[in-house]
Amino acid sequence: MHDEGRPGPWQEVGRGGVPGARRGAGQDTWQDPQPFLRGVAWLDKGRPVRADPADTMRLPWDTGERATLPIGVRLEFTTETARAVEIRYRATVPGPTDALRDLAHGFALWDRHGVVSEVFTEPAAEAVVRIALGSGDGPFPGPFTIHPPENQSPLVLGLRGIGGALSPAPPAPRWVVHGDSITEGWWSTRPAHGWPAVAGRALGWDAVNLGYAGAARGELATAEQLAGLPADVLTLAFGTNCWSRVPFSAPLLYETTRAFLELVRQGHPRTPLLLVSPVLRPDAERTPNKLGATLGALRDAMERATRDRMAAGDDRLAVLPGRDLLGPEHLADGLHPNDSGHQVLGLAVATALRRAGFGGG
Repeated sequence: MHDEGRPGPWQEVGRGGVPGARRGAGQDTWQDPQPFLRGVAWLDKGRPVRADPADTMRLPWDTGERATLPIGVRLEFTTETARAVEIRYRATVPGPTDALRDLAHGFALWDRHGVVSEVFTEPAAEAVVRIALGSGDGPFPGPFTIHPPENQSPLVLGLRGIGGALSPAPPAPRWVVHGDSITEGWWSTRPAHGWPAVAGRALGWDAVNLGYAGAARGELATAEQLAGLPADVLTLAFGTNCWSRVPFSAPLLYETTRAFLELVRQGHPRTPLLLVSPVLRPDAERTPNKLGATLGALRDAMERATRDRMAAGDDRLAVLPGRDLLGPEHLADGLHPNDSGHQVLGLAVATALRRAGFGGG
């Protein structure tokens, strides 16, 4: 499902991916997108990816597949006079028999007050979309955030302001979040509605989403990748898939959590780190898996492993118990939060980070 970028009319160009792209360009000139990108973990030949491209062979196939999608990657900018922004992008187009072939590409524009507008374009391998920055008289300085259609693997080739130049938004603290499909944002109706995006906005941080649907089972290769990734704050939110997808016993998950934290700490010895244990999953709470562990027991094992490390002297570590953060009304399918659930979860994580002394505001 990932488009590796076959040679095309925009392939053989300079570093910015657009003919004539240059930094600090003026009005109506295509600008290099890289200074505007946020939520980027790694780049693979200019394409944002969510696993280390030099270390993919050690990862499970499901992690590697999900890591090709630029979940949480977005554009952030300010402007003094621009009335609109244009984005040139390349995206994956589903095959002729794919049920999603006719799904429009949606771009959502946000400012600090909320969503400003959404623009939908017809599916195309390469296209230019124009997004108005406001209505009536300007100026509209921003900062603005544009969330592209991440499930179509968009590669932004260039952007430009219409009526004025664009400037990259000021840098923000870099918050790296690792988890499973809930962290990836499943069942949220828009990329901006997933809980890491909600918490990132609340905190004013650059959220880097390393949620891998179907995976995130405490893989130690992932822990080592996190250890080597720049981060100002870290959050771990895995465990649900250790109940069913790959069954764990409680003692196994306890030791896995200890090992995962130890490997992350080898690269981030003093980086603030919050572990969020699994949220409510009604069918699993009291039902033993193939190794006899309920989700409640697995959750307890993760929390105990974290608290034991805290008691041993890790004062930059905190735990947020997930069991009571969401109710059944917040679940779209009995497992994944709906938009309301993602909102509640994101704000709960932001509050926990602040209470632990990790967040501002």
